[in-house]
Amino acid sequence: MVRITVIQIRVADRSKEENLAMVLRLLDEAPASDLLLLPELWPSGFFSFDWYWGESEAIDGPLVSALRQKVAERATYTMIGSFVEKSKNQYYNTALMLDPQGEVIARYRKVHLFGFQSRERSLLTPGEGPVVFDLPWGRAGITTCYDLRFPELYRLMVDDGASIFLIPSAWPMARLAAWRLFNQARAHENLAYLISCNCAGESRGTAFAGHSMIVDPLGKIIAETAEQGCYLTAEIDPQLVATARKNFTALDDRVYRVIDRRLPLHRDSLDHS
Repeated sequence: MVRITVIQIRVADRSKEENLAMVLRLLDEAPASDLLLLPELWPSGFFSFDWYWGESEAIDGPLVSALRQKVAERATYTMIGSFVEKSKNQYYNTALMLDPQGEVIARYRKVHLFGFQSRERSLLTPGEGPVVFDLPWGRAGITTCYDLRFPELYRLMVDDGASIFLIPSAWPMARLAAWRLFNQARAHENLAYLISCNCAGESRGTAFAGHSMIVDPLGKIIAETAEQGCYLTAEIDPQLVATARKNFTALDDRVYRVIDRRLPLHRDSLDHS
């Protein structure tokens, strides 16, 4: 069994430094776990669009460096959520996975940037494609928030062996019903575990939905939060994915496969640019 803790942060209009100090404390106080998760763009708040470029930094900047040190102290696999990454004069919504030594083992740049009542699409550059990587309990893929609406992205990851989806998010309260639907659907249709970490609180007057959850390969919600900032801890059985896929062969029974590879499948998740 794998023990997972989702850290659902109560976001507010604080400085990046204040948010980092809060997150370092939350990581210190998190329950003993095999895997920790943080949400999307918690350093600045998703809707703080005027801060994106000014608070951006490189993957080796002070934000990630502080998190790497803290993760090494905890000695726990940690998906540190996402931040605005600056690389070669481009800006990305970037999520990172760290190993127990604090080393970056996967980087995912959000592919589907949100344009509805949002400036994310006009300010940031989309990533080049899905990222799948190895954890001790199976292959995992990261997607971010709006990506949940695009099932083909998840099928690409499944075809590269993914059995676990990790999803940092800043999903708003106004679309809570869609959030709950997509979390269960993406898990069930791919017979994979889905672990989402959403924001609580609000950013620039927009409330977040919370309701982070851990969903099993049959679409059953194992654990779910409400709207407040909190920890969510549950255990998963990685063998359940293989059992579910053997007993219910929907993935093998597909007639049509994803053939549009304009977004290349990146097996090496770090290009060091």
